[in-house]
Amino acid sequence: MLDLPPLQQERIVCSITAAIKYQVPANILLAIAEKEGGRPGMIVANKNDTYDIGPMQFNSAYLLQLRQYGITPAHVAAKGCYPYYLAAWRLRQHLLHDTGNLWARAANYHSRTAQYNLPYRVDLIRKGNKWAMWLDYNLSFVPLAVPK
Repeated sequence: MLDLPPLQQERIVCSITAAIKYQVPANILLAIAEKEGGRPGMIVANKNDTYDIGPMQFNSAYLLQLRQYGITPAHVAAKGCYPYYLAAWRLRQHLLHDTGNLWARAANYHSRTAQYNLPYRVDLIRKGNKWAMWLDYNLSFVPLAVPK
């Protein structure tokens, strides 16, 4: 992993650490991180008057809920693992409380609206399977299943 660019190293290390901390499948969090393709400080406006922030392109709509804990856009946009922890927390909420199969719930990270969820889900499955193989080859100790 030392030959990877620093941003890619951070994405992998922070995704795995956050997945373990929040007990979500590491391959899915890695797939979301890859799919979102964000960077620290990055802000992207959406058509629905929200915006996506930081390395995990965390949607600003969730900041209302997190404001009570002192979490700001700057925290979500920061370098380091904190944005990945927030994303893993959010993914865990979808996996535990949303309906549908595992991949549909995971794709709710992007959108619960079917026309946006389905194409995201299809690509997420492809990326998730790739990351599952990578993890199996490189880190056999990382959990790949959602806890009950």
